[in-house]
Formats: sequence, C-alpha cells, structure tokens
Amino acid sequence: MGYVTRIVIIGGGPGGYEAALVAAQFGAEVTVVEQDGPGGACVLTDCVPSKTMIATSVRKQALLDGSSLGVHFTGGLDGDVGGIQVDMPLVNKRVKELAQAQSGDIAARLIAEGVEIVQGSGRLVDPQVVRVGDRTIRADIVIVATGATPRVLPGAEPDGERVLNWRQLYDLDEVPEHLIVVGSGVTGAEFAGAYRSLGSQVTLVSSRDRMMPNEDADGAEVLEEVYRRRGMNVMGKSRASSVKRTEHGVVVTLEDGRTAEGSHCLMTVGMVPNTSGIGLEEAGVTLDRNGFVQVDKVSRTSAPGVYAAGDCTGVLMLASVAAMQGRIAVWHALGEAVQPLRLATVASTIFTDPEIAAVGISQRQIEEGEVEANVVKLPLATNARAKMQGFNDGFVKLFCRPHTGIVLGGVVVAPRASELILALSLAVQHRLTVDQIAHTFAVYPSLAGSITEAARRLMLPMTSAVI
Repeated sequence: MGYVTRIVIIGGGPGGYEAALVAAQFGAEVTVVEQDGPGGACVLTDCVPSKTMIATSVRKQALLDGSSLGVHFTGGLDGDVGGIQVDMPLVNKRVKELAQAQSGDIAARLIAEGVEIVQGSGRLVDPQVVRVGDRTIRADIVIVATGATPRVLPGAEPDGERVLNWRQLYDLDEVPEHLIVVGSGVTGAEFAGAYRSLGSQVTLVSSRDRMMPNEDADGAEVLEEVYRRRGMNVMGKSRASSVKRTEHGVVVTLEDGRTAEGSHCLMTVGMVPNTSGIGLEEAGVTLDRNGFVQVDKVSRTSAPGVYAAGDCTGVLMLASVAAMQGRIAVWHALGEAVQPLRLATVASTIFTDPEIAAVGISQRQIEEGEVEANVVKLPLATNARAKMQGFNDGFVKLFCRPHTGIVLGGVVVAPRASELILALSLAVQHRLTVDQIAHTFAVYPSLAGSITEAARRLMLPMTSAVI
C-alpha cells in the first residue's frame, strides 16, 4: 500500500470543508476540527443566516413596491404599512433551521467522503501536531481555517439584548422599533436595508462621507438614494464613540458630541481573526500586527507544512475566497498543478436591495491612473425587463482595454446582481473581449441583455469614457 498523506484542518468553514473535500478526493486521510459545527460561523451565524433573513426583507419590500405594477392592498392589519406584517419569531426560526440544515448537508458530504469530524477547539502544538482536548493528532499537513469574530468597539460592548452584534440578531422577539446601525461597510449596509424593509426605523451611522467607502462609488450612491427614499436616516461623517443603554433603548454618542437614540443598536465595525491562543506563533506561523495569518498566493504560512485559508488570513473576507484558498492549499500540498490565487478575478456581491456585484478592476483604479480602460455605464431603467418588473434603480458598468477590448471588470447594480455578475466573471477569468460578449445571444427581454448591450457600446469607436 502506498503512503497516505495525513491532513488536519482546524476550522470547518468554507476554507476548511472545501479543503477537506479536495484532500479526500486525492486519497488523503483527513480530519476536520470544528468547534461549532460543519460550515463554521459562515453557515451557522454569519453568511447563511444573514442572507436568509435578507431574502425575507426583499420579499416584503417587493410587496410594498407592488403598487407601481398595479397591485394594491386593501383593508390591512393593525401595525404595519399596507397590511403586511412580519412574524419575527417565525423568520428567526426559519433562519436557524436553514442554517442547521445547511450544516447537516455539509457534514453528510464530509462523512460520505471519509472525512473525520472532530468537535472541539484545535491547538497547534508544533507544525505537525494538533491537540484537541486530550487528543493529539499528528499530521503531514495542517491547514488553519479558524475564521474571524465581530470586532468589539470599547465603550460599545454588545449585551445581546439592546446592543448587538449580527450573531445576536436571531433571538429578537420582534422587529426593532428603531435600529441604529453603527458601521456603513458591507455588513452594516446589508442589515440596515433589511431591517428598514422589515419595518424598523433605521439610522445608519457612517464614519465616512458616504456608505461603503471601499466599494464602487456609483453603486454606493444608488443604494444610498434608495435607502433615503425608503425613509432611512443615513448619518455621514459620524464616528461613534460609545453606546449606552437607557431605560427603554440605547443612545449612541458620536465623537462630535451629537447623539442618536433608538430601541436597539447593531454594531458592524469589522472583524478580528480567531488566531489568539491556538499556538500559531509558537509553531512558527507569522501573524501581522492585527493578528491575521500571513500567507502567500498558494496559502502557505511561514511554518513548513502549515497552510491557512479564509477570514483568519484577512485576504478578502468572502466565503468564495476562503474556499478557493483551501482548495489551493491542498492542491499545492499534494503536489498537484495549481494556479496561485488571483484576486483580480474574484467576484463579490453586497446583498442589499438592489444588490451590488463587482469583479476585476475598479472605477477608482481607472480614475487614479493605475489602469487605462474604456468604460460604459448603462442605467437599468433603460432595460425592457427592468421596466416590466418595476426596477428603476441600478446600472451595468463594463471596463475593457482600449485597444484589444479585453474585459477587465465590471459592476452590476440590480436585483440578483449576484447571479448576473457570473457573465463578467467568466469574461475576466478567460480574458474574453467585448466583441465576444457582444456576439453572444442574450434572452430578450432580460436583465442580462444590458451586459451584451454594454459590450456592444464598447465596440463602437470613440467610447473611451461613456459614463
């Protein structure tokens, strides 16, 4: 019998379980150590639960917006606009059950592939030894995929009742009367929009001059306009210094002395890596000053035989990136052909309403002279399918090289932009040209038709910057 590689993975989130599946496929002996359950925080408390709840909020908003399509609600029930009410206990029950079901599906797949699942917290004793409680597991390869935890702002510590992080939202008995969201990054923007659609009065506290300062500026502007139109109070250039409970709610004090009062406060001020106290530095794994594991483009750490994947590395905190990092780690460790991680091909989506999806280079890189590119931007309101469905907010933006027409990236702001972006992701990944997209059939009418139309616009001469 040939030699069998033993791989131990600390963490069962996307970076961990995807690595385990690839390792099992290649005949390795695989053990996954996970404290909370297969799927990790991504499935049990973060990504899956939040997007499940957002799906409910989008459905409700669609009902509220139905009047423009000739759908009216008559009579109505007490307590909500248009007779539409939200059963928060039922919403939360569905969120939790769906998360558990997804975790169960992942566990079943791992077990079917022969992967051992060990419940507990793993600690690296040395680069080839992991300890879980009283058990010591020896390995040829160790992959650290321990994830991250919501950052706590001093003076605004969550109490699970009135001051919350997003992992504590799913125990609320009712929709918050007035939710103050501190932090206007992706997570803050998603939850602020969701709770406004569910019926909360929402105040979004942003330390910058606009929402989502690291995302496409045009997309952020569209979303902020939508939020304000729906009645949200967006406070720009407003950094929170403290959050205190009052007799009936909370008061958020800003650094300039202003205050905002509400019934609940949601803290969305970033993530910290789960790397402390698990033996990483003692085993020779280098961490940066914020505690993130330092890795190269094939997921190697500074310790021989130790790889890392996912949020604990701080490399684009996306489940898709974590999963790819985990796969790359295994392929490299087992000597298989592997392409290093290419962040330029990563597609991301902000699950707001409308969604914002992007891939490749950004508008900012073009404006700052880092990349030379032609740009076209088509408003969604000109798309026939969008008109039929009453979608007025959003656009499709496409970037390509001036002389070759090779697609460099794009942004889609639209319902289900997370699905539409795949066409642009394929174009970026495989270096397709706008001509090739333009000559591809799109269904008429469809939102995807705006992508082929944008490509056709870039085929025309003198379209170096149509914005």
